[in-house]
Amino acid sequence: MNITLLSGEYPPQPGGIGDYTRRLAKALSSQAYQVTVITIRDGALLMLEPQDDQTERIIGVLRSSTPLDWSHRCWPFVIAALDQLRPSWLHLQYQTGAYAMRPGINLLPWRLRQLKRRPRIAVTFHDLLVPYLFPKAGPLRGWINRRLATDADAVIATNTADTIALRAQLPGLQLTTIPIGSNIAVVPPQGFSPTTWRATLGVTPQEFLVAYFGLLSPSKGVDQLVAALAHLERPWRLLLIGGAATAPQDVAYARQLYEQIKSYGLTERTIITGQIADTEVSAHLLAADCIALPFRDGASFRRGSLLAALAHGCPVITTPAADPTDAGSLAEATITFPPDNTAALTTTLDHLADTPEMRQRLGQAGRTLAARFGWDAIAAQHAAVYGMSL
Repeated sequence: MNITLLSGEYPPQPGGIGDYTRRLAKALSSQAYQVTVITIRDGALLMLEPQDDQTERIIGVLRSSTPLDWSHRCWPFVIAALDQLRPSWLHLQYQTGAYAMRPGINLLPWRLRQLKRRPRIAVTFHDLLVPYLFPKAGPLRGWINRRLATDADAVIATNTADTIALRAQLPGLQLTTIPIGSNIAVVPPQGFSPTTWRATLGVTPQEFLVAYFGLLSPSKGVDQLVAALAHLERPWRLLLIGGAATAPQDVAYARQLYEQIKSYGLTERTIITGQIADTEVSAHLLAADCIALPFRDGASFRRGSLLAALAHGCPVITTPAADPTDAGSLAEATITFPPDNTAALTTTLDHLADTPEMRQRLGQAGRTLAARFGWDAIAAQHAAVYGMSL
């Protein structure tokens, strides 16, 4: 069976949806599916064929006289790509931010349904945020997401809360819940040693190395992590793994964050990696004493960065679960503090630094929890949706 995944972002472009799509493509390929990926990069539509070594071979490029984007202008080019690839399923990975909040992707299934011959269409909602249409669009923004769901042949949500919300909005919708997995495999560079890696970063054995992994945006709460560390009275270093997203508001947030670091006089104590290879991300997570993920909207299994930290056995400090159904599982593998409570975060960091036995316990619990979100199981659940047993 030929499956084509469509994503608004894809490595080397930054973004969790792109990382997820790459991992899903690899997992499906390992189960004997023929998998291709469609994305737009540098104004051109690319058709990619994932390779075994986490690289892709470009098998087609479609260009317009003006740079392509995810508006309705991309429809003829997506249709031309589908004519070439002839997939059994086109599977859209949807998060409005990955498509620059443009509604063209929301109406693509409606357009494809007008074709005489089309693939079946699946949509995974990575969250339920709505696109931008025009000022005061109001209820239309929610309607266009519901239209995306109703025009698809199969709909997938990544967590229980979104499943419940979609079913409330669209009673009778055929819906499957498939969790995401870690977007970073536990595969550090050959010969990796945590002690040597930390020394290369300039981190001394006495310093408590606190990591953050992911793109920088206001909802991630990294500014409160910086403020908390400024009051931590012990030797520490901050490792920011990743970089700013491309959305204007996120770029502005990253700029403000760097100014905050400078204003606190913490530049020399902060290591900013920028976008790096997966193997280096893996090494950083394995070398850190803990990872702080101070999500303002609560911890969630939809966060690939959280699952990556758990899979690497990196002790996690985060905010309470956004979905009460996840609270029990996360409570066993994380230590939490209230959102936007800088003093509580400082206290939590200090306590974790003083209790290596807790770090060890959290790390082991994290690995155990992450095993429930393995990519082989995720691929098998997608196979069931596609109507084919593996």
